Amino acid sequence: MSFELFIAKRIYTNGEGGKNFSRPAVRIAMMGIAIGLAVMIISLSVVLGFQREVSSKVIGFGSHIQVMSLTQTREYEMMPVLTNDSLYKIIKSFDGVNKIQVFATKLGILKTEDDFCGVTFKGVGEDYDTTFFHKYLVEGEIPQFSSKKSSNTILISRKIANSLGVKLGDRVYSYFIDKESGMRVRRFTIKGIYDTNLEEYDKVNVMTDIYTVRKLNEWTNEMSSGYELMVDDFEHVTELSAAIHKKLYGTRDRNGVIYGAFSIKEISPHTFAWLSVLDMNVVMILILMLCVSSFTIVSGLLIIMLERINMIGVLKALGTTNMGIRKIFIHYAIMLVGKGMLIGNLIGIGVCILQDKFSLVKLDASVYYLDSVPIYLDWLKIVGLNVVTLVISSIVIFGSSFFIGISKPARTMKFE
Repeated sequence: MSFELFIAKRIYTNGEGGKNFSRPAVRIAMMGIAIGLAVMIISLSVVLGFQREVSSKVIGFGSHIQVMSLTQTREYEMMPVLTNDSLYKIIKSFDGVNKIQVFATKLGILKTEDDFCGVTFKGVGEDYDTTFFHKYLVEGEIPQFSSKKSSNTILISRKIANSLGVKLGDRVYSYFIDKESGMRVRRFTIKGIYDTNLEEYDKVNVMTDIYTVRKLNEWTNEMSSGYELMVDDFEHVTELSAAIHKKLYGTRDRNGVIYGAFSIKEISPHTFAWLSVLDMNVVMILILMLCVSSFTIVSGLLIIMLERINMIGVLKALGTTNMGIRKIFIHYAIMLVGKGMLIGNLIGIGVCILQDKFSLVKLDASVYYLDSVPIYLDWLKIVGLNVVTLVISSIVIFGSSFFIGISKPARTMKFE
C-alpha cells in the first residue's frame, strides 16, 4: 500500500472527514452523487421502457416491414398482391427476415341499432402469429383464423365494444361497399375483445379470417393486401426494408401490379418521431445530473482540503510533493464517489425493479398509451452510465486537486 493511499484511508475512515463541520458537506457530496446516478438510471430505464412498450404495440398491429401494392385501381384502391411462391422466395432470400405472414384488409362499418363506427377488417390465416393479441386479450378468445373457410367471428377492441355498446358473444352487422351491388352485409359474432390502450389503432382494427376478407374483396386465394415481415434486428429495419423495396420495385406481376416494401417507421412516422424526441429529453436529464454531481464533488473536496490545510502544510514541510498530496485527496475522493455510486445504483435499480414488478406509479392510458410507468433495465447501458459517471468524476477530482499547489507550507501550518 502506497503512502498516499494509506493517508487517504485514514482520512476516509476517520468519520468521513474528521471534524464535525465537514461531515455534513461530505455526506451531501456523497448523496449528491448517489441521487444523481439514481435519477439517471431511473430516467434511462423509463425512456427505454416507453420506447420498447409503445413501439412493440405499433409493431404488433403492423409488423416490422410490409410488402404491399403500389398500383391503384380507378376507384383509388390499392390492387391486390399475388402472394405466391415466387414472391415469397424473393422475400425469404433476404438475411434477417425470420417470419413472413400474409394479410388482407377491407374497409367496413360495424353497426348496431343505436350506433355505428368505421373500421378496417384485417384478415389473416393460419400462419399469423397471434402472440401480440393474446397478450392484450381481456375477454373471450382469439378466433381460429383460416384461409380455407369463414368462421364469421371477429376480434374487436374494448374501445370499439364500448363505442357500440356490445359485449362478448354479441352478433353485430357489418356493411361493405361493393362495386357491383353497392352494399354488402355480413353478420359476425364477437369472439374476443382486446385492449392495447393505443387508441389510434384500437378504434379501427378488427381481426377476422383472411378467407372472409378475400371473398368480400372478390379476390382469388392467391390475392392479398400484402405480406407482413418480422426481422431479427429492429435496429436495421430501415436498411432491410430499403433493400427489399429496391429488389421488388420496377417489376410487375401478371396483373401489372408494382410492389414496394415499407418499414413500420415509414408506415407510422408520427409515433416513432415522438419516441425519438424522448431520447433528447433523457440526454438533457443526464447532462443536468452529471453537472450537479460534479458540483457536489468539487465543493465537498474543497471543504475537505480546507479542513485538512494544517495537515497539508505539515506534509509539505516534511518534504511531500504537491503531486503526493494531490494523490491523497484523489484517492479519498474516489472512495467517496465509489460509495455514492454504490448507493445510487442500489436506489435506482431498486426503484426500477419495484415499479416493474408492482406498477406502483400509474398513468392515464388515454394520454400515454400505457396504464403504468414502463421500465426496461438495459444492463449494458447502465454499466456505460456508471463508467461515464466515474470518468467525469475522476476528471473533476483531478482538476480540483490542483488547488493544493496554491498553498504554502508556512501559511498553511498557521491556518486556524
